[in-house]
Amino acid sequence: MRQLVAGNWKMNGVAASLGELAALKAALTSAPCDVLLCPPATLLAQAAAVADGAFAIGGQDCSPQDCGAFTGDISAAMLRDAGASAVILGHSERRQYHGESNALVADKTQAAWRAGLVAIICVGESDAEHEAGKSHPVCHNQISGSVPSTATAANTVIAYEPVWAIGTGKTPTSNEIAAMHAHLRRCLIEAVGAEGRGIKILYGGSVKPSNAAEILNLPEVNGALVGGASLKANDFLGIIAGVKPV
Repeated sequence: MRQLVAGNWKMNGVAASLGELAALKAALTSAPCDVLLCPPATLLAQAAAVADGAFAIGGQDCSPQDCGAFTGDISAAMLRDAGASAVILGHSERRQYHGESNALVADKTQAAWRAGLVAIICVGESDAEHEAGKSHPVCHNQISGSVPSTATAANTVIAYEPVWAIGTGKTPTSNEIAAMHAHLRRCLIEAVGAEGRGIKILYGGSVKPSNAAEILNLPEVNGALVGGASLKANDFLGIIAGVKPV
């Protein structure tokens, strides 16, 4: 399975930041994996023009509605029109700060598919859930509630992000990551059948050049969703370099 390394700029980046994308493009002459960058919506069209097919561009969220009187929302079709080919959905920050439920994430996923976007559905447990030993059931519930039964390897990617590791510098052990990814694979097969065997499962949570190779070569880790380290081309390229070519 060809790996995917995706960068999530979150609420960072202005027009001047596009220079990092230009530097990334210049260096990606023969990437060992698929590469995706998800800048803020204000930069999508410009980012797509800079990338010019050298790597993919994605959105960070979309409305479950296709169009209409929803001031401030952005539809999946708008993202696609601006040059996106994928969209991150159900990120822990959306679930935590905006109260997004599994059902809403599933609705947004269906909207993404209708627009022809790949849905990158995020799952992961909080620090309290981790400490209480509830990591596996929490992620099982998020998979079963957020991933529609018609998900396929072509239209869906899962990103596992232990919330307690995002931006904290903490990273689960290799054994913990491998065990969770194996668990998520079982959950996907339970949720969507045999198609779940081919859906990519990315790891996210303090991924950086120094630990990328170890993480990306673990069983059932099919790539990474990178936060802060994707803001600088050199850091992001260092993570991409950790991918073992297939």
